[in-house]
Amino acid sequence: MTTDTEDTRIPVTLLTGFLGAGKTTLLNHLIRDPDAGRIAVIMNEFGDVGLDHDLIEETTEETILMQSGCVCCSIRGDLLEALGKLVARRNNGSLAFDRVVIETTGIADPGPILHSLVVDRLVGPSFRMDGVVTLADAATGPHTLQKQSEAVNQIAMSDLIILSKTDMVAATDLARFEAQIAEINRSARRVRADHGHVPPGTLFGLSAMRPTVTSEEVSNWLGMGAPQPDPLEGLSGFASKEVRPAPLPFTQNPPHAHHNHKINSASIEVHEPIPANVFDFWLDTLMALKGPNILRMKGILHVEGIGRPFVFHGVQHIFDAPVPLESWTGKGTTSRVVVIARDMSEEDLAASLELLRMRPKEIDAATEGMMVQTAEMPF
Repeated sequence: MTTDTEDTRIPVTLLTGFLGAGKTTLLNHLIRDPDAGRIAVIMNEFGDVGLDHDLIEETTEETILMQSGCVCCSIRGDLLEALGKLVARRNNGSLAFDRVVIETTGIADPGPILHSLVVDRLVGPSFRMDGVVTLADAATGPHTLQKQSEAVNQIAMSDLIILSKTDMVAATDLARFEAQIAEINRSARRVRADHGHVPPGTLFGLSAMRPTVTSEEVSNWLGMGAPQPDPLEGLSGFASKEVRPAPLPFTQNPPHAHHNHKINSASIEVHEPIPANVFDFWLDTLMALKGPNILRMKGILHVEGIGRPFVFHGVQHIFDAPVPLESWTGKGTTSRVVVIARDMSEEDLAASLELLRMRPKEIDAATEGMMVQTAEMPF
């Protein structure tokens, strides 16, 4: 198992957000700030983004070198191709950078990009996802969330939500907007930008998928701190899996015809270590019945019979390999799991998570009873 000092993969921050939310303003502040370090920024065509030309040192067809030591690359083709070129130039010494920031278009769904960084065999081994940052325009955001499902997905998949243009709205309207965001994603931290600026450290180190992560960092990642390979098989890897009929721990709802999908989140804390086959049973059940509806899940898992906890993370049907926390110093054995899903009620999510409290001997009885219910339900 590698440690942070041995992990040579390049951290990647995905910067997304509503159209006009202020991503380019934030980028201009970021590449100007010496505390941000050397960053490679991948964006759409340079002419569309309005970078501060006073900061530009040299320009080529595909690359802009900044006075700060940062580099900006234009996506003229596929994102994976752009990442591959960056890695090649870093390896041959023609470019120097410590991390990558990918700026998406305002209507981009983060899911496919996150999938690529996990499963692509060429660039995947060179990068690790450090976090998803979403800019949310306080002035137009409430209307956008009502009309654009892509904007809802951006909020749902975020680790950090930056509220922009907060000075343009009344305090009561801002509070309502933050409450609307919290309904979609309770675990993401929220910060308010100061005219498009936030300290660089706020944007980085968001993921807890690192062997030496601290208990405080895990709590922040799961939103439980201070207020505020094959994708499925082997995700847990803790127990041999048996073929089981899919049980039904929550209701089967008919598909929604409207464009703006409803998103809910739920979480659970299980204080005793979870048997490995109970976790696998819960995950297999959830993915078999509601897999397309699951936008994101993450958690820390204390497994019965294993000394160290694991952190795990999944986006839709793609999962990172679980990471054992090698230097864990946290006390207690409480597992915490967060799930964000589309077209599932909070009650259904909570009912699913309750399966994690089961003991192995309860699984067979539950399966037998739920098979009858499943057979009677339309699919």
